[in-house]
Amino acid sequence: MIRFEEVTVIDAPIDRVFDLSRSVEVHLLANVHCKEQALAVGGVTAGLVEQGDRVTWRAKHFGLWQMLTSEATVVEPPLRLQVTMVDGIFRSMRADHLFRSLPSGGTELRDIFAIEAPLPILGAIAEWLFLRRYMMALNRERNVVIKRVAESGEWQRYLLLPRKEAVP
Repeated sequence: MIRFEEVTVIDAPIDRVFDLSRSVEVHLLANVHCKEQALAVGGVTAGLVEQGDRVTWRAKHFGLWQMLTSEATVVEPPLRLQVTMVDGIFRSMRADHLFRSLPSGGTELRDIFAIEAPLPILGAIAEWLFLRRYMMALNRERNVVIKRVAESGEWQRYLLLPRKEAVP
């Protein structure tokens, strides 16, 4: 199993950083390189995810199209967001995003990931060889985008969007 933790300091208020972290559009913006999409197969396809919301993502990783459905299992504004995979290639995946206001007015974003690859022996080898570095890079890229959007006027474009739910 892969476990990693990363901290990103963002010069923006905690409420803004929290909401950008649960924005479907910001997630997609951070993953343009893998052509990620939020699919209309039940769940949320736009706006801010709330507790219990599911999003089915389709993206190209390692040259193959993958689908993963995640659920916002804990939403405690503006301190904690937990997202758990409910269907996808991994045996399990959980991401805890913890937010803390800083005296400067900025926000500390702490991400804690736990990911378990499929196939016990081959999965452990993949985790050791490349999967940990790959997932850490994806998280860093996400946080670079959240930081850029939160610290500029660009954030208003994403936090004023209407919520859209896919037709089941």
